[in-house]
Amino acid sequence: MSAQPGAIAQPFDFAQDVIHTKQRGLWNQAWHRLLRNRLAVVAGAILLLITTVALLADFVPAVANHDPALQDYSAIEKDPGADYWLGSDSLGRDLWARLMQGTLFSLKIGIGTQVIILLIGVSIGMGAALAGRFSDTALMWLTDLAFAFPDLLAIILLRQVLYGRDWPIIGTGSPQIPGIGNVLLVTIIAIAFVGWTTVARLVRGQMLSIKEQDYILAARSIGASPWRIVRSHMLPNTLSSVIVASTFGIPLAIFAEATLGFIGLGVPPPNASLGSLIGSGLDTIQTHNIELIWPTIMVAALMLCFTFLGDGLRDALEPRTRK
Repeated sequence: MSAQPGAIAQPFDFAQDVIHTKQRGLWNQAWHRLLRNRLAVVAGAILLLITTVALLADFVPAVANHDPALQDYSAIEKDPGADYWLGSDSLGRDLWARLMQGTLFSLKIGIGTQVIILLIGVSIGMGAALAGRFSDTALMWLTDLAFAFPDLLAIILLRQVLYGRDWPIIGTGSPQIPGIGNVLLVTIIAIAFVGWTTVARLVRGQMLSIKEQDYILAARSIGASPWRIVRSHMLPNTLSSVIVASTFGIPLAIFAEATLGFIGLGVPPPNASLGSLIGSGLDTIQTHNIELIWPTIMVAALMLCFTFLGDGLRDALEPRTRK
């Protein structure tokens, strides 16, 4: 007797509804577990506040208080006050405005880097796990090769190769003084070049484990296509680990950008990044140390908040890893 059309699809669709309902329940449970983690909630609130203020300072002059590039030689190295909320630097520029500009630049670097890392890492990790043995070996060889490069050296070399080239989508300056959009894209690409390997290995390992689970074998037995299995089962079950890895990756990217700015490879003057602010503040540490203190505090705050949030997400999304 021939099977009627849809005889297989109907049980599979019913199983899909059950699985999707269960997945929504798991995400709701994870959300409630995250809310019970006070440290992660406080860290997330601080990050939201910092991001909101930095964005407002970029668009609302009253929030920025002064133009971050404006030099007032009558207000050199002023202490915090009504006119200059955090004081001014050695060229009479408002430290608050420059701190907000640098913070926004660092957040763009951290988030933009993770977007590229996810695109590359998930694609390569998924391809290695689902393709044949030859493709798996080739992709993992490529991953190991990229992982073998010293991170900071690779970032500096790639940045110098790309720096000053024409990037028409985001706006440019001259080859001698590239625009801030040029530097932003170049820095994101350089950091992502050495950062995608961890995500690729993570996704590959997760999918190799998941595709041997009983529910994957059951989905195959009732006629589910390979792409539908990947889309409906494998990717959603890998998502929690990827989210956690991305949250931990943002502070690493911020620290890498701060390192570049500190050694003079950050944004071109008069623009500011947290690393360049720390580097310039080091010159006046004996006479006016607040130039160094504020950007250092901001870098520490961003890294700690993202780390605490990542810990909370890991405990919420992967409760079996909790001690």
